[in-house]
Amino acid sequence: MRWLKSECADSYYQVKPECKDVPATRFKIKPGRTLSVRKWLAAFSPNGQLDIRKTLKRIHRGGIHPSIRGEVWEFLLGCYDPMSTFDKRKQIREHRRAQYVRWKKECSEMFPVDGRGKCITSPVITEDRNAKSTEIVTGNGPLDMKVTKWLLTLHQIGLDVTRTDRNLVFYEKQENLSKLWDILSVYAWIDIDVGYCQGMSDLCSPMIILLEHEADAFWCFERLMRRLRENFRCTETSIGVVTQLGHLATVTQVIHPKLHQHFETLGGGHYLFAVRMLMVLFRREFSF
Repeated sequence: MRWLKSECADSYYQVKPECKDVPATRFKIKPGRTLSVRKWLAAFSPNGQLDIRKTLKRIHRGGIHPSIRGEVWEFLLGCYDPMSTFDKRKQIREHRRAQYVRWKKECSEMFPVDGRGKCITSPVITEDRNAKSTEIVTGNGPLDMKVTKWLLTLHQIGLDVTRTDRNLVFYEKQENLSKLWDILSVYAWIDIDVGYCQGMSDLCSPMIILLEHEADAFWCFERLMRRLRENFRCTETSIGVVTQLGHLATVTQVIHPKLHQHFETLGGGHYLFAVRMLMVLFRREFSF
């Protein structure tokens, strides 16, 4: 496979013609440096073990070709051990897909919109646990706290899903929007301590686009959230990224004291302006 030096990764993620203010990527596909399909396949042994050291070195030098980015991310995010075999990964994938189906079924039994190719943007339950939607399945008794908390998040997930990466042609299809909503609603159910917070849709969206199978996208997102879930732990007195903000302030003070002093003068010494950047890994600042 050959690529022109001018080939740009953004060409793989079609932007709506009317969106003129989308930032362009600086990443260019470079023959001989970018991790290509051929180099990726050659990095596996006959039984499927990945030479992760060589792979990471090439990624560091030239990035990942967009056509294989999803399957490479599965390794980078820790979905699979590089030393696992083809057969082992097949077993893990089948088990995880089945588990996702079970969780999705649990959600659909409580709120049947889950898994039906839809996403909702209106509250389905009030704070005092009164159902506002006839879709809710309450059984013969009152809703418990876990179910209530989950139901209260569903419309917020829907509102965020309909705003996520709206400049991409990919999300013109309702089925893709519903995949994003389903994954986020299932995750909110299984991680009840964190649930759903604004910004998670930004992190999940690339998984939907890069991985065709919904369950595989879910597990990539779940692995990413293992690293980032503390970012979304917020209370009335603190935000999840406060420690990282402190680190950012310390580093800036050391490497660029004049800039740090400028922030202090402007009243930005706590670096709260960087909350969104750190929370969602600059997803809204850079191109897809």
